[in-house]
Amino acid sequence: MIGRIEHFGSTAVPGLAAKPVVDMLLEVRSMASLAQHIVPVLKREGYEFFWRGRTNGLPGIGYAWFIKRDAAGRRTHHIHCLEPASPEWERLLFRDHLRAHPDVAAAYGELKRRIADEHPDDRVAYAKAKTDFIAGVMRAARREAGN
Repeated sequence: MIGRIEHFGSTAVPGLAAKPVVDMLLEVRSMASLAQHIVPVLKREGYEFFWRGRTNGLPGIGYAWFIKRDAAGRRTHHIHCLEPASPEWERLLFRDHLRAHPDVAAAYGELKRRIADEHPDDRVAYAKAKTDFIAGVMRAARREAGN
């Protein structure tokens, strides 16, 4: 039912400035299997559950996302559940590129600090401000990977 598990996001890149949130990618056989077997267990353990990028909750579209919070309500863990063929696995190219290129990771860290100061309470603006940098890194990562 569960395949690979990958740590990704900023906490997965040594030395990178990061919020104290651990992001994981979890491979699941299918969204239907996840809904039946995993969602109830994680919800009982206090995780919030969302369908991301889905249309009317249809299996095979998008992915499932779980959020765990501490006693103060701050996010501590994100679990993104993906089917094996999901294009979301490409996120690992970004992580791997930053790990292999500390100079790029340092530039990304500086960008993140600057835009966090500019948008301290606006997650959408913060994410949007990183878009061009991430797109450039992804182009470089795809070239290196031969894609």
